Amino acid sequence: MEKAPEAFRTISEVADELEVPKHVLRFWEAKFAQLKPMKRGGGRRYYRPEDVALLRGIRFLLYNDGYTIRGVQKILREQGPRYVMDYRRLAEMSGDDEIAAPYIPDIAAEAAQGPGVYRPGSAPNGDTLGALLEELEACHRLLADADTKD
Repeated sequence: MEKAPEAFRTISEVADELEVPKHVLRFWEAKFAQLKPMKRGGGRRYYRPEDVALLRGIRFLLYNDGYTIRGVQKILREQGPRYVMDYRRLAEMSGDDEIAAPYIPDIAAEAAQGPGVYRPGSAPNGDTLGALLEELEACHRLLADADTKD
C-alpha cells in the first residue's frame, strides 16, 4: 500500500527513496542542523515531508552538483533550507543544473591550486601579499571616492 504524500516516513523508507544507506542519513543529520526528524520511543526516526524534500536537495547538491559537505552547509546557512529544496526541484524540472547555483568557494580546492594562494596557518608569499595589497588599495580608493561624493 502506498503512503500519502503528507505521511511521515521511516529512515528505511527515506533511504530507499533517496538510494542512500541509512547511516548516510544519520551522518547528514549530524552535519546539517536543519535536518530534525521526529524521534519516537526507542529513538526511531520519522521524517516529515519537508525533511524528505530537504534531504533530496542535499543529496542533489552533493551527488549531482559535486558540492562538499561544507559547501552545502554554507548554502543552507546563507540561502536557507527552502532554497535547497527549490533548487533541486527547479534544476530537475528544467534539466539545467546551472539554474541559480550560488558561487560557494571550496577552500580545499583553492588550497590545492598551488603557490600564490594563501593557506591559513602558512606564510603567504610575496605575490599573494602584492595582490592583496593592490586589492586593498583599490577598495580604499573606491571608499574614498564614495565618501567625497556625499
